[in-house]
Amino acid sequence: MKRFHMHVGVTNLEKSIAFYSGLFGAKPTVVKNNYAKWMLADPRINFAISMREDAAKGIEHVGLQVEDKAELEEVYGRLKAADRPVLEEGATACCYAQSEKSWIADPDGVVWEAFLTDGESTTYGGRPDLHQLAS
Repeated sequence: MKRFHMHVGVTNLEKSIAFYSGLFGAKPTVVKNNYAKWMLADPRINFAISMREDAAKGIEHVGLQVEDKAELEEVYGRLKAADRPVLEEGATACCYAQSEKSWIADPDGVVWEAFLTDGESTTYGGRPDLHQLAS
């Protein structure tokens, strides 16, 4: 079953963790010095926040997280059928997790990722240059 994903850039991690914990009625499932994530069942969402110098504040991107390779292939097929440039990142470390992912932007530039997480990472990792998606 797919899970909606939203990643938000924040200016104060501690205050934001307190706010979102109250909003969701749950503590984050992952907390690092620059990152927190809630894996909620109701609503079914992977909601993450981060505080980084190079990141925009507010919604950074949205996405679909899948549970297995078959779902990932299904979503990848939809990305390719959307008739927009797709950045196939493949296996990567991002947000303290090991994942396989691809990226796309909608016609107005909203960036989406489709990904399957299959492990943890000890580092935040990077993000590819997504400017090529803005065509």
